[in-house]
Amino acid sequence: MNIARKYLRGQLSSEEFRRSFLEEKTKLDLEYKLEELKNDIKSRKSREKLIKKIDSIEEYVLSA
Repeated sequence: MNIARKYLRGQLSSEEFRRSFLEEKTKLDLEYKLEELKNDIKSRKSREKLIKKIDSIEEYVLSA
């Protein structure tokens, strides 16, 4: 196991770090999904595809 992985595992034992890590991961995931949606809108994807993507984002937000 490399040093970074050991360090991360040690940090994840801290509740505060784990919560902050997951918050940041969620924010980055959401930013990525929104950027994809924006690009789909710019490229004039079908309404059905856009609605599916919006539904996917909504499910992600509600599950987070």
